[in-house]
Amino acid sequence: MVDPVRDAARPGERPRGLAAIWPYRYLRECRGATAAAAVLLCVLQALVWLVLHLESPAWQAVRRDHGRWFPHLANKVPTLGDPLRYGLQGLWLLLSRPVVLPRPIVRHGLWHSATAPLRRLRLWHGRILDGVGQRLQTGHIETVVDTALAGLSRRQRFVLAGVLGLFGTALALLCITEPFGSQAQLLFSLLLWMLAMALWRLPGTFPSLLLILLSAIVSCRYLWWRYNSTLNWDSTLDLALGLVLLAAETYAWLVLVLGYIQSGWPLRRKPAPLPADTAQWPTVDLMIPTYNEDLAVVQTTVFAALGIDWPAGKLRIHLLDDGRRESFRRFAAEVGVGYITRSDNRHAKAGNLNHALTLTDGELVAIFDCDHVPVRSFLQLTVGWFLRDPRLALVQTPHHFFSPDPFERNLGTFGREPSEGELFYGLVQDGNDLWNAAFFCGSCAVLRRAALEAIGGFAVETVTEDAHTALRLHRHGWNSAYLRIPQAAGLATETLAAHIGQRIRWARGMVQILRTDNPLFGKGLSPFQRLCYINAMLHFLAGLPRLVFLTAPLAFLLLHAYIIYAPALMILLYVLPHMIHASLAGSRLQSDYRHILWGELYETVLAWYIARPTTLALFAPKLGAFNVTAKGGLIPDGWFDWRTARPYLVLAALNALGLGFAVWRLFFGPAEEIGTVVISGLWVLFNLLIIGGAVAVSAEVRQVRRNHRVTAVLEAVLRLPDGRAYPCLLSDYSVGGAGIELPQALTLAQGLPATLLLARGPREFAFPCILSRCLGRQVGIRFDGLSRQQQIDLVQCTFARADAWLNRTGRHGEEERLLSGVVSVLRLGGRGYLRLFEYAPGRLHRWLRSASRLLRWLSSFLPRSPLPAPFPPPFVHMEVAKA
Repeated sequence: MVDPVRDAARPGERPRGLAAIWPYRYLRECRGATAAAAVLLCVLQALVWLVLHLESPAWQAVRRDHGRWFPHLANKVPTLGDPLRYGLQGLWLLLSRPVVLPRPIVRHGLWHSATAPLRRLRLWHGRILDGVGQRLQTGHIETVVDTALAGLSRRQRFVLAGVLGLFGTALALLCITEPFGSQAQLLFSLLLWMLAMALWRLPGTFPSLLLILLSAIVSCRYLWWRYNSTLNWDSTLDLALGLVLLAAETYAWLVLVLGYIQSGWPLRRKPAPLPADTAQWPTVDLMIPTYNEDLAVVQTTVFAALGIDWPAGKLRIHLLDDGRRESFRRFAAEVGVGYITRSDNRHAKAGNLNHALTLTDGELVAIFDCDHVPVRSFLQLTVGWFLRDPRLALVQTPHHFFSPDPFERNLGTFGREPSEGELFYGLVQDGNDLWNAAFFCGSCAVLRRAALEAIGGFAVETVTEDAHTALRLHRHGWNSAYLRIPQAAGLATETLAAHIGQRIRWARGMVQILRTDNPLFGKGLSPFQRLCYINAMLHFLAGLPRLVFLTAPLAFLLLHAYIIYAPALMILLYVLPHMIHASLAGSRLQSDYRHILWGELYETVLAWYIARPTTLALFAPKLGAFNVTAKGGLIPDGWFDWRTARPYLVLAALNALGLGFAVWRLFFGPAEEIGTVVISGLWVLFNLLIIGGAVAVSAEVRQVRRNHRVTAVLEAVLRLPDGRAYPCLLSDYSVGGAGIELPQALTLAQGLPATLLLARGPREFAFPCILSRCLGRQVGIRFDGLSRQQQIDLVQCTFARADAWLNRTGRHGEEERLLSGVVSVLRLGGRGYLRLFEYAPGRLHRWLRSASRLLRWLSSFLPRSPLPAPFPPPFVHMEVAKA
């Protein structure tokens, strides 16, 4: 019999017997039911100790590292469910983790042993790919190819290229149209997947193009199979719903292929140098159109424009005020810029610009939205191309935003995930530039006046005057250029409702162009220009197809309609390769500008709202008016936008109902339909998580800063009233204040006046300020009493620096990993439903809170991954010593 008192550890001795068992020490600390649970667990472990020799080295190691192997049970008050939790965690460890025994032979878990051949294959595969990659980087393969082609004439090379092209086309058509059984389709998919994985790891543009080719072949094969083998012609309901899904898939396939053509080989244009003689530089009219925006938003753009490096006599700045406000007139006169207004607001922004064209005469016209702050180098980087190409009509630069958009703010991804616009301005426009099809985006651009006059000014027939103007320029034989260097930054939309309103205008305008000036028809465009324009317009027709994808699995689960009339195994063998290859190619092309599945989230948020206006624009293109996007607003309190989220909640409820029917069919439906039920259930679950992400965006986060802070690392000097000066770093700034980091911690009183010294080139500027906070080395300041000239100097020392926005796009942490990217987006879906619980009203909130507690309790039984060992176990050292 074991006596706990007798076997308790004496001073300097390790515990023995029952005293060494960890629940024993809870007996003196626990009361009531908790104590009873501790006694029960203590008795259970005592029985295990009697049978399994708890004094053995293996059990000592497990007991010593209890917190590592059972992280969710360490430092936890014992409960009655703990034995089950221990059993599930122990079973998980035995099956999935290596178990190290105190013997020379190390035994592994079942999963570890089963996957050993795959790990060896991956190692062998990786070594081959590393060798090929090194040869590609050193140019060895290119040298071999050049040597082989050196003896061929130009005509022979052309013939060889034609023969290879015909052979490749014939082989691709064979791969697309050849019918396979399940085993042949599986083998074909595995071979293409292995080839794609090999190409995905190789550097260079050529492997990327091969990945695109493989993805196109697999997707075309999938669509061919869908058209030929998956429609049920014997059922009217099955056929009707199946054709709807097939039409949506055809649209998605068309956009995918056009996207590959558009962005497969981005041009990456560099700036063209200007002549050394400034007399040869053209005159520029810089126009800032405004309508109802606040003067505090507009004046920052004007201050920055005043600092643009350009000969003073060749740059004229004009404030175009369609609001006819006296305060704007006085401001323009005070800072010395032109002020242009008109008696009406006909044709909105396009009419405002056209009116200004009649009152100015500069050779070039630079346009900035009133919240887009240009940097000083804007004209020096863009104008050189106009001197090199006399037929160049447009140079467009990216739209960069220094404030978070609703997705970034509400989801907390600002600076960590690429924003919604980075794909277009980082990759698509760069790809358009290869085909001389770069679009005019309404701001941050320079246009040639002669080209605008040749087409009759800015287009006024649609609400997207920018893209329509670019289309007309290209039709008249003018060229365009895109320079992927951020030369301005602006304010993003504050709320999800404003963001959706802006996208509705873009979608309606692009569909209006599709109807009134279809790029597929008419003269003046090259084939690839037509494809780039038509893809941009088709992109905004994604609303209805997206809604189809979000509701398609309900056709089988609720209506028992076979929208894909094929065995479940064949569906997997065709759908999965299509999705995997599209993800691999997309990740290879877009990983710096958009991570996987984020496009699904963006389209889901907009789908309901752009479906109606785009459909109406197809039939009545004259409908719709120009709406100004609100900027610079505040959100004093967090709230849930129930009105905007209403469509997402309806879609979530429908898919939740479908998931319930899927569970019912699994247990009570025909056995031969289990595969189809599982596929439909997984599809519904995926839809629920994507919709949950849209719900998460609807929860508006507080935004109480009127002046957004911009992160930076700038050298500065803080001068105190007693004359002491401290060199420091400016860590962030706005037009109203800044954050600085001192080299040493100081004790400074809040409210103390000071002076911040900043440099712009060889000149130094002083800005009076007040200390708003002081936490060691971190000091916050608020600018106070700045004169008008000091306000101008502050903007030009911060926002308008030539390097202000460089290296701020395409850098979002570590390289994207496909699986982790999928998990992160799907996790947002779960967060969306949790936010729905937080903002649920009254009794529903209490019910949902109880449900969430139940879910947390159930999740406490799930196994956890063990924590990493801080150092090797003692017996490992013993084995090494013996060796």
